[in-house]
Amino acid sequence: MTEAKPNVVVLTLNSGSSSLKFGLYRVDASRTEMLLAGEAESIGGSNSKFHATDAHGTRLPEVTGRIADQREAVIRVGRLLAGSEAPAPDAVGHRIVHGGPNLRRRCLIDDAVLQQLEAAIPFAPLHMPPALSVIKFAREHFPNLPQAASFDTTFHADLPDIARVLPVPKELRAEGIQRYGFHGLSCASILHQLGGDLPERVIIAHLGNGASITAVRGGKSIDTSMGLTPTGGVIMGTRSGDLDPGLLVYLMREKKLDAPMLEDLLDHHSGLLGISGLSGDMRQLHKGTASDARLAIEMFCYSVRKQIAAMNAALNGVDLIVFTGGIGENDGNVRAEICAGLSWNGVRLDETRNSSNACLVSDPASRCKVMVLPSQEDEQIGRDAWALLDASRPNG
Repeated sequence: MTEAKPNVVVLTLNSGSSSLKFGLYRVDASRTEMLLAGEAESIGGSNSKFHATDAHGTRLPEVTGRIADQREAVIRVGRLLAGSEAPAPDAVGHRIVHGGPNLRRRCLIDDAVLQQLEAAIPFAPLHMPPALSVIKFAREHFPNLPQAASFDTTFHADLPDIARVLPVPKELRAEGIQRYGFHGLSCASILHQLGGDLPERVIIAHLGNGASITAVRGGKSIDTSMGLTPTGGVIMGTRSGDLDPGLLVYLMREKKLDAPMLEDLLDHHSGLLGISGLSGDMRQLHKGTASDARLAIEMFCYSVRKQIAAMNAALNGVDLIVFTGGIGENDGNVRAEICAGLSWNGVRLDETRNSSNACLVSDPASRCKVMVLPSQEDEQIGRDAWALLDASRPNG
């Protein structure tokens, strides 16, 4: 009789530029159970918030007041765990947006891995510095726990050459200039939720402040909208998405923008915010009455619709479209507007189910299914950490 593999309690840390999502999960070979989850918001600002929910769904008292940096956020997470009835973690799992060309698979973090992560900062300068800060502080605060890295690029690590290779000189490609793809943990969590019901051809639309469209055939990513960095692809909250490369040359030559200025413009002042002049938050744009707010919504939906159509071509048809991410899961109006332009492909939504954010939102007459599933990145980080620890056991 095969001995059951032990469960592991994993603390997951998912860092943003000014936030830190965290969760405590009990993980085994077949189940991931949430014990505690929360977030530190507006880190570095004067009105920071720290909140959490326990395993029963009870919201714990929110704490407001300045959280100076990622280090203080990690300390607060440690205090919360120490003062709760939840079990102590056996490991810490981290979401890493980009590991560069050399780190494409989940791994345990040591000094050598940290050096490679620091070398990958130029590939994702918006995301990597806060993630590295969290890793370093977590290693200080939990010195006896193994630390595991889960990469958003892993899901796309085996892209076929026709999608992976960028049309630039070969010597640049040799330096790691290629399509990497992102939101991989979100995509992996969608496939986990579908389980045995995973069809052959799936398009995953992860729509949030960051957004990407991924084509999946036979459980493998074959193409995705983001490229070398998380700035490319569809229009996003404050990121431009794909642009004519000549525009960047124009801005450098005529407006005298250097690399940091271009990076700030494309990552922080473009996208929905740049179009509307109002906000990069879709919820705020729905409230807006200005024509530019409406134009931003229409351009976002148009951009996503075109990418879904492109991935349809890459797959030679689609059996299932999954919407996920903050917008994808909660904004029925955006889903309806995107899918209204896919009627040529036989996509039809059930208006009632779509407006209520049901799991299955397509009409029975739709040629392909359309579903809404939650992005469960933190649970996926927990499963990755469990797998790494299981493989490191003597009989793993």
